[in-house]
Amino acid sequence: MGDVGAATAMEGWLYLIRSNRLGLQYSRKRYFVLEDRLLKSFKSVPLSKEEEPLRSAVIDPCIRVADNGRESIHRKVFFIFTLYNTSNHHDQLKLGASSPEEAARWIHSFQEVVLKVPILLPFYLKEICIQHVNNFSSLQDVPYTENGFMSCSKNSRQSFMLSGSNRVNHINPIDWTLSSSIRADQGTSDVIAPSTWTIFHCQNGLRLFKEAKDRHHHRTWDDHPAIMAVGVVDGTSEAIFQTLMSLGVSRSEWDFCFHKGSVVEHLDGHTDIIHKQLYSDWLPWGMKRRDLLLRRYWRREDDGTYVILYHSVFHKKCPPQKGYVRACLKSGGYVISPLDNGKQSVVKHMLAIDWKYWRTYLQKTSAQSITIKMLGRVAALRELFQAKVGDYPSFEFTSGELSRDARFQQHEANGLVRDCKQKEDAVEVEKAASDHGSLTSLNDAADEFFDIPDTSESDQTESFWSYDFGQETHTQVQDTRHPRLSTAAGFVKRLHDRAVQKRGYVDLNEMMRDEGTSCCYGSTLPEDPTCTSLSTWTTTEPSTFLIRGKNYLADRQKVKANGTLMQMVAADWLRSDKKEDDLAGRSGSIVQKYAAKGGPEFFFIINIQVPGSTTYNLALYYMMSTPIEDSPLLESFVNGDDAFRNSRFKLIPYISKGSWIVKQSVGKKACLIGQALEINYFRGSNYLELGIDIGSSTIARGVVSLVLGYLNNLVIEMAFLVQANTEEELPEYLLGTCRLNHLDASKSILLNS
Repeated sequence: MGDVGAATAMEGWLYLIRSNRLGLQYSRKRYFVLEDRLLKSFKSVPLSKEEEPLRSAVIDPCIRVADNGRESIHRKVFFIFTLYNTSNHHDQLKLGASSPEEAARWIHSFQEVVLKVPILLPFYLKEICIQHVNNFSSLQDVPYTENGFMSCSKNSRQSFMLSGSNRVNHINPIDWTLSSSIRADQGTSDVIAPSTWTIFHCQNGLRLFKEAKDRHHHRTWDDHPAIMAVGVVDGTSEAIFQTLMSLGVSRSEWDFCFHKGSVVEHLDGHTDIIHKQLYSDWLPWGMKRRDLLLRRYWRREDDGTYVILYHSVFHKKCPPQKGYVRACLKSGGYVISPLDNGKQSVVKHMLAIDWKYWRTYLQKTSAQSITIKMLGRVAALRELFQAKVGDYPSFEFTSGELSRDARFQQHEANGLVRDCKQKEDAVEVEKAASDHGSLTSLNDAADEFFDIPDTSESDQTESFWSYDFGQETHTQVQDTRHPRLSTAAGFVKRLHDRAVQKRGYVDLNEMMRDEGTSCCYGSTLPEDPTCTSLSTWTTTEPSTFLIRGKNYLADRQKVKANGTLMQMVAADWLRSDKKEDDLAGRSGSIVQKYAAKGGPEFFFIINIQVPGSTTYNLALYYMMSTPIEDSPLLESFVNGDDAFRNSRFKLIPYISKGSWIVKQSVGKKACLIGQALEINYFRGSNYLELGIDIGSSTIARGVVSLVLGYLNNLVIEMAFLVQANTEEELPEYLLGTCRLNHLDASKSILLNS
């Protein structure tokens, strides 16, 4: 295949994650090879490239990969990711890695393959058809378009197009994969924003900062100030992340505040509810013991940075306990960033906590000193890694995890026996299928009874992680009896039904529903250029954002944006009992009013959809009066196919006013939305609408769930653009910006069913 063979390659041991008839999950260890658009599965390390795989599947532009976080299966913790077909979610493959870094490498490799498919796939598929002619009745069956690219078809042997009405798909002849990458650009921020942190002390090798809400607060302290400790630890970001997530007994090796902890409820792979009980010997004399009930969320950034966020919640399964006073963590967490090629890490630990003290007994300065003392755990963590020379600490199982596993072990075995006959029948059916079929073809039914023995390194990972999933994981395992839902909204509804409330937390699904009203689309969210009114919008100064300059390919430098191509003219803030698509095409919308006049105006609509038992839609309307032909990159995007659009549409988010925990969860880095979330495109005569489904990503659901809880206290700013990858396309330009001022869920407009 010549140069085609130089495409992205990745290989190693992974685990197939499957469910039996009872819905109980089990894992099977397999050796996977990803090379030249083909994912191959082996029961052992292949001895040569010519060795026939057990199963294989072609990775085409319709395939997406979702990061599902971590999950415990039979006392072993996996970092899960799922490959799925964008138009047929039953066509999916669930895989597990033994570490977050390994999972991240595989996810990146799959995303790079998807980006590079259009330029290399035709040559590869032709060779596949020659070598495996029985896969297709003839070469005419190979799904090519008139331009020589592979097309997505509804044939069961191939992948599918993204669903959506009113869509016309055109293959773009540009070599759009050139210089394209899903990795973040260099740097930590694409937003120019002043820092709200000021240093006030240095203690035990840690720099201490306080957060000032505005200029007038720089010299004063709040009642419960946000304080951050920053230090350098001699360990990889992954090892430090694993140590910080521990709730086992070995946490006492460095956390002098910690007595014991447990997982109350496992919400998803990135979110859980945890309970921590603290010692009292480090608190002021006479002060009662404290405990914390926290919602914990984590994620990994493309550069290897780990973010762990906490805030206090209420949970019916963990009421206040006798002998403890429950403190309230308003905002807190860790940011672990790699340094010196990953050998060291910068650890930032932030706390804004109400210790629930009597003001007459404990003065404000004493409460601040308690918080500062607790932040000293970063120094203890540094000493731990220096003593262990960066090695992972050892951990034991918790009794809760062991008992849970024993309880289900026999049930699963019984289920497998009862399934034996059906599994054997399924094997016969699969043998008749194509050797390079759908992703589900990699789930070999016969493999349910065969697994590769784990090595000692697997045992290390097992003992390292399993402590963190307590008895409440029982509920999560039972929920997997219905692993497939018809829509992402159904899955999100289940999570929201189980969600807990923190003090001041706004649950959008619990809000009172008023009578539905007729809607004039493009007028439900008012504009306020002064940003003084609540639940309004305006535009953001473009120079706030950094974009690729003319010489970006040579110097990798970004420059301030100096304007926008389009003008923001309207916004909608809606709620409904279902997902609302193609708002621009509806009668009475601002887009249709302009279309009726026959003017040259073209609209670009961004419809952000937050699914659940109540679905919320935030629609932003941008308009330009000049022909789109005057902007070649925009024209290519508007008239391109979904694969091209997904590889280019970029968002730069920024929380300019709000809690630290929300700012950390959102970040200030540009991201290719189409590589992380599902986008449905709706093309009209004078518009293109993007329906961005937040529910299609576990990470995005976690971030949005957190943001919604603080929504009416936030100022959210965003910029949108089409990524430029070639010299001809550079420099980049912003399509538009927006600033959302203290959105109020109660002011969203309820649509008629």
